[in-house]
Amino acid sequence: MVIDRFEGSLAVIETESGTVTLRREQLPKEAAEGDILVFADGRYTVDKKAAAERRSAVHEKLKKLIRRPQANGDKYD
Repeated sequence: MVIDRFEGSLAVIETESGTVTLRREQLPKEAAEGDILVFADGRYTVDKKAAAERRSAVHEKLKKLIRRPQANGDKYD
C-alpha cells in the first residue's frame, strides 16, 4: 500500500486492488506521500526501507527518461 496523497483529514491509499481512503489519524504521524504502509496487529506502520527503495527506483527511471534522445533529432534535452 502506498500513500498517494492527503486530502484534509483523509489519506488516499493505492493498493494492488484499487484506491482506498483512510482517516489520517489511523496512520503514523510521520507518514508522508509516497510512503509504503504495512498493516499488522491492527495498526499501520511505515516501511521506510521499502519507501526509500521505491523513491530511488522512480528517480532512476526519471533520469533515464530525461536522457532519451528527442524525436526532432536533438541528441538530448
